[in-house]
Amino acid sequence: MLTQRRHLLAVTAVSTVLTFGLAGCAGGDSDGKDSKGAAKATAAKTVEVEDNHGTQKVKLPAKSVVATDNRTFQTLSDWGIKLSAAPVDLIATDNPYKSDKSIVNLGLHNEPDLEAVVAVEPDLIVNGQRFSSFYKDLKKLAPDAAIVELDPREDKPFDEELKRQVETLGKIFGHEKDAKKLVEDFDASVARVKKVYDPKSSVIGVITSGGEINYAAPGTGRTVGPVFDILGLTPAIKTDGSSDHQGDDISVEAIAAAKPDVIIALDRDAAVSAGTSESYVPANEMLAKSEALKNVPAVKNGNIVYFPQLTYLNEGIQTYTAFFNGLADKLEANA
Repeated sequence: MLTQRRHLLAVTAVSTVLTFGLAGCAGGDSDGKDSKGAAKATAAKTVEVEDNHGTQKVKLPAKSVVATDNRTFQTLSDWGIKLSAAPVDLIATDNPYKSDKSIVNLGLHNEPDLEAVVAVEPDLIVNGQRFSSFYKDLKKLAPDAAIVELDPREDKPFDEELKRQVETLGKIFGHEKDAKKLVEDFDASVARVKKVYDPKSSVIGVITSGGEINYAAPGTGRTVGPVFDILGLTPAIKTDGSSDHQGDDISVEAIAAAKPDVIIALDRDAAVSAGTSESYVPANEMLAKSEALKNVPAVKNGNIVYFPQLTYLNEGIQTYTAFFNGLADKLEANA
């Protein structure tokens, strides 16, 4: 009986040792897996993106986001991204951000309240366009924030830069599929125009502002000029032009002499003065109703295509998609 009891104790002891040994081994594997899982979880909280200044590491999710680039406002709003601060004065009236009182207003770019950025303690600043010159200031004011700038670079195709912007934002905010859809819609709109446009048809680009018509040279400037390269349009006038958003002075006589088959026009004041200024003159009054231009092919045939009203305060990929589809509609109707 005693011998049997000792035997049972011995077996129990061995079993206990084996159990602890196995538990120790299992614990080691578990710790290893947990460590790897924790490492992956930590890595998943940071995303690396390439912007105009190199590689940027963005901590996810960004709890406080500041956006200053007009081209990004519609995209971020459509994706439901909450903003802590933005130049609200530069946001288009059809954007929900415009009436969101929780967004700290940074003011206009000619005299911005950059100190307000400090107060919202941003994790991420999507900077660019009118605020691009304040990059270094923002770096000093918010040293712990990731600053991402995706302004179209001058040495890159403009259309590819528009795509790069939304694709990068999609990666940061987890909206890759939405970004892909924006790119697909944009490409489809370009394809529509190219399919119906006849290269023999000459085109002139203009920007109207302050009751004046300004020439937008092909391939230059911020909005109208790049359209020529994207769509392969044939210029009615070949000359160097302004690199800004205002264009260069041009007489209606010069437009008439060029006899363009198509006129593409940006009404710069439509986004800021329509309905608020008595001096505002719509682009269609200056172009379609001009006595001096009545015999111009583009005017006679109704081939004047205007950028969306709020383009001056938007300029995102959606604006170009809408404009290209409008141009395609016009060309198809008058084919």
